[in-house]
Amino acid sequence: MRGDARRTLPWPLLLLAAAGCDGPQSALDPAGPAAASIHQLGLFMYAGAALVTLLVTALMLVPFLRRGEPRAVRKLFLWGGGVALPGLTLTVLVPFTLAAGDAMRAPTARATVEVIGYQFWWEMAYRRADGLPPATSANELRLPVGEPVELLLRAEDMIHSFWVPSLAGKTDMIPGRVNRMVIQADRPGLWRGQCAEYCGAQHALMAFDVIAVPRAEFDAWLAGLARPVPEPETPFLREGRDLFVALGCGACHAVRGLSEGRLGPDLTQVGARRSIGAGTLPGGIGNIAGWIASAQRLKPGNRMPSYDRLEGPQLRALAAWLESLR
Repeated sequence: MRGDARRTLPWPLLLLAAAGCDGPQSALDPAGPAAASIHQLGLFMYAGAALVTLLVTALMLVPFLRRGEPRAVRKLFLWGGGVALPGLTLTVLVPFTLAAGDAMRAPTARATVEVIGYQFWWEMAYRRADGLPPATSANELRLPVGEPVELLLRAEDMIHSFWVPSLAGKTDMIPGRVNRMVIQADRPGLWRGQCAEYCGAQHALMAFDVIAVPRAEFDAWLAGLARPVPEPETPFLREGRDLFVALGCGACHAVRGLSEGRLGPDLTQVGARRSIGAGTLPGGIGNIAGWIASAQRLKPGNRMPSYDRLEGPQLRALAAWLESLR
């Protein structure tokens, strides 16, 4: 019985390993040309590393299996297996490496988005035509399907790293410097991005969503993002809006047509986002209220204080108004 168990044990582990190769944050499931190029490079590197390892191991065993070989033959094994073979393999891989880098720096795209990293959230500013001011969002990047989008990456406070494994490689975001990359999604879908450079205690809770939609849907969404938020439809929502103003939330958070704060994420469409706190909690009225009341307990060290002295009706009204912003 124990022998059968030992023989069947690896299968669940193999299934778990295979499951990790798919999903919204997998470099082994490319959904764009840059990620596909990196994936192909990885396959060549795995094959090259395996080939070099096998041949070098075989050459190392030759002196033990055939004793008394002349010194010249041993030197041939040393220089051939230890120097020439790895050097040749790495030289062959250079063109594939250059091709992968070029795929992330394609010609300037039709759309341009400025991405700014903060502790511990993301700002996305979409440039618009005709000299109009950029439309700003946070912790969510929208792309038109099948089109390269230029990203201008920088950091406001310390080094971050922008990474969407299914769509492109990592690019550092450095204060005082703008780095450029091009990202493209070949099919509609949802992918997860992450800061890939340790930036403080809440580095692990600095994620964002990438949503790829058809061009017409993207244009409609961008036009809506640039419009001021509508007037609240009910007295309960108006109470929440007035409380937002009275508490001074607009000093840190921008809401189109109401406030222009820049210290925290733009909240113009916060109710439509899949998460709050840069991936800390799923969206929804309950989690928005929990974040307002306990921001420092949920994500210690972020720049928003906990408003834990609000009364229940006030907290519900404020959360309901924020959730209505779509």
